Amino acid sequence: MPSFDIVSKVDAQTLDNAVNNAKKEILNRYDFNGSKSTIELDKKTNVITVVTEDDMRLKAIQDSIISRMMKQQLDPKSIDFGKEIAASGNMIRKELTIKEGIDKEAAKKIVAKIKSSGLKVQPAIMDDQVRVTAKKIDDLQAVISLCRNEDFGQPLQFINMRN
Repeated sequence: MPSFDIVSKVDAQTLDNAVNNAKKEILNRYDFNGSKSTIELDKKTNVITVVTEDDMRLKAIQDSIISRMMKQQLDPKSIDFGKEIAASGNMIRKELTIKEGIDKEAAKKIVAKIKSSGLKVQPAIMDDQVRVTAKKIDDLQAVISLCRNEDFGQPLQFINMRN
């Protein structure tokens, strides 16, 4: 039976490129001249750590990261903006977590939306992805277009289309 998987993944190399481009942009900006701002990406945990002096610079760094991600065709919905933490001295620290995998709540929403559409498909939650099977490929393509038109709070990719 034809099937495909709905996943939410971020390409690590593309994310690294986007963060490095944001670093270069911040270093060259005039309003960051003499600033002690840092941006670091932990590749194992997919956490971007931003340390800077004030809220205005923090907002500018976040905007730079988002714009660089969009230029690299990464969806900024995959960023989970954590809370600001006071670091040593007058510095502010913020950790931006990159969401990977579909969480249980989003998976339940996706399955409910597919079932309520009336298409003859069988969605199933498998760990951090949703597998959809059907008798016809046309039904699977209808599910893909249905999911693209809906906002589930995180970016979705459709992989492993099989016959």
